[in-house]
Amino acid sequence: MTTTTPPRRSRRAPSRMQRARGRAAALRGPRVVLALLLLLALTSVLLLDGYLRAEVGGDERVRTGASSSDVPDDVLNGGPILSFRDGEAVTTSVPDKTIALTFDDGPDPTWTPQVLEVLEEYDVPATFFLVGSMVARNPGIVNDLVDQGNEIGIHTFTHVDLSYQSDARITREIEQTQLALAGAAGITTTLFRAPYSSETDAIDNYSWPVYEALGEEGYTSVFVDTDSDDWKRPGVDRIVEWATPEDGEGASVLMHDAGGDRSQTVEALGEYIEKMQAEGYTFTTVSGVMAEQGPQPPGGASDSGAALQAAHRTATGTTLYEGKALIAAVDVAEWTVPTLSAGLVVVGVAVIARFGMMLVLARRHHRQRNRRRFSWGSPVTRPVTVVVPAYNERECIAGTLGSLARSTHPIEIVLVDDGSTDGTPEIAEGLGLPNLRVVRQENAGKPAALNNGVRHASHDIVVMMDGDTVFEPDTVRQLVQPFADREVGAVAGNAKVGNRKAVIGAWQHIEYVMGFNLDRRMYDLLRCMPTIPGAIGAFRRDAVLQAGGMSEDTLAEDTDITIALHRAGWRVVYQEHARAWTEAPGSLGQLWSQRYRWSYGTMQALWKHRGSVTDKGPSGRFGRVGLPLVVVFQVLTPLLAPLIDLFTAYAMVFVDFQASLLAWLAVLGVQLVCAAYAFRLDGEKYRYLLMLPLQQLVYRQMMYLVLIHSCVTALTGGRLRWQKLKRTGEVGTPAAGAR
Repeated sequence: MTTTTPPRRSRRAPSRMQRARGRAAALRGPRVVLALLLLLALTSVLLLDGYLRAEVGGDERVRTGASSSDVPDDVLNGGPILSFRDGEAVTTSVPDKTIALTFDDGPDPTWTPQVLEVLEEYDVPATFFLVGSMVARNPGIVNDLVDQGNEIGIHTFTHVDLSYQSDARITREIEQTQLALAGAAGITTTLFRAPYSSETDAIDNYSWPVYEALGEEGYTSVFVDTDSDDWKRPGVDRIVEWATPEDGEGASVLMHDAGGDRSQTVEALGEYIEKMQAEGYTFTTVSGVMAEQGPQPPGGASDSGAALQAAHRTATGTTLYEGKALIAAVDVAEWTVPTLSAGLVVVGVAVIARFGMMLVLARRHHRQRNRRRFSWGSPVTRPVTVVVPAYNERECIAGTLGSLARSTHPIEIVLVDDGSTDGTPEIAEGLGLPNLRVVRQENAGKPAALNNGVRHASHDIVVMMDGDTVFEPDTVRQLVQPFADREVGAVAGNAKVGNRKAVIGAWQHIEYVMGFNLDRRMYDLLRCMPTIPGAIGAFRRDAVLQAGGMSEDTLAEDTDITIALHRAGWRVVYQEHARAWTEAPGSLGQLWSQRYRWSYGTMQALWKHRGSVTDKGPSGRFGRVGLPLVVVFQVLTPLLAPLIDLFTAYAMVFVDFQASLLAWLAVLGVQLVCAAYAFRLDGEKYRYLLMLPLQQLVYRQMMYLVLIHSCVTALTGGRLRWQKLKRTGEVGTPAAGAR
């Protein structure tokens, strides 16, 4: 065993590193917050859209058979317009030969404009009781309604039965609708119609307190005399017949301009107006009825035109600005959700295509490399150099070097100590291994340590491994056999998670087998392997030196050198039988740090080698095939993949829980099939797949956040430095980490 120590350097460099670390630490928190804010904003948009489009908790229920003992008889037997004057309930009837034509549930972008065309053709006003969520999504139609001389009333924000709701929910339903009206048309209104209401004699002890409370706040509640029942789609003639009052009586007539196919309503409307006008009827609004029958609502206008809209109030101040903000937020949601839906389709197709391609190519790779007659060429038996970079690996280094000592292939071990402070080099020297050289350097990072090891290598093939990794006795021999092919410049080994007994380790074990090793089989056949794992890889020494060594430009030096070798014309392959057992992060914090560095470093490497897209010949294969695949499947698709989970949760809450759950389980089933096949190829036990559902719910979400965090860092020009993970040394020999 020999030891090499470099001359001491000035202490100025470490101080610059410390300042850089301080700046990075200062920026890390804001970037995490920004990433979380982006996710929160997306979630908020979905919640807003869901709230606008659906009710939660079965609010469509209608109570029947309830007592009306608390409701005054004058109200039960009175007219359809209920107001409160000095605390007393007063009802107003529609005068004879007068129709107060009302429409519920709009505005609808399809049917409301058609209704307006008919009303304008016959110069007939109407009162529209609008749903706030529909107002927020169709503000332009509300403007048209008002400009045409129609009157607006509130029909709640989400079309709920208010008799089931708390006081806070009732207030919210009314106020939010008022804000929507303010933002859409610059008005508020004093008219109200409750969803599922009908004639006044249907008021019961549950709904009466709602009308009383709203009446005390100045609202006029509007009921129905004649219901067209157009929502049943009974046919044009029936709609006209059912909407016609008896014996020349006046009536508050109910129709619908939203809530389904209203083509029959539109067709019937013109016939109905002609029929009623022929019988001597006139049409007015609810405020028009009140102006004719008695005092106008407080603050109403005096001229006849404005009297038809006397319930309107001009929105000002906070109400106006909050309303405009609501409309703007809904505009964002209306644009964002369809865009995200399209993205979801793209992600779904890409994910399924990737799974299919991986399964087909992985099977072909396994069959090809495991044929009895398969050979890379003449067996490689010459000695090779194993470079082990180490920084404070006291817990692991003895196990790592001990595993190399049992190698069945002749090796030289070069341990490059990167300024350890925990006695790592002393532990290595104390092992007394005859084929071990310890090279000491001041702390300069892993790429510098690897380059130092390559320079000290005595042989033309260099195996690189991490200081926390354990090789099987046959690992090196298996790993170097592909170098019998002169086109091969580097070989990726099969990295295994050794500490897989804990939940976090089991999750990473699934990821390594399915996400890494299955991918590598595919990339190998496509001749565009993107990454040789730092835990186990082998290189031609000359190829590494010609590529400029392990670059310090990125945090993913393994990805960087792999792409560089592709661009230099070398072939990079995957050797599944060369297994290495590595210690994966044991806590969520350490896992975040590691994957943050991996993700950010991969983005750096891809950006650095973006020019490979235009490379010519065999050296450009990575740019033409590999780089697009990595960008799509390791950056873009994972960035969009959270949509699957967000939309699943969205659909479970706002659409159809059972169907959404079944869809999620179907996707999980596809992943389970792929994972099971990957485990079969690697000879792993299936019991770890029991952790897959929990991995999808927790672990995968964390990986999404890491990627988003990395993208934010990249877009904001941040830089990271090498981050040392805490090791326990629990990964022993392969026998101790048996599968």
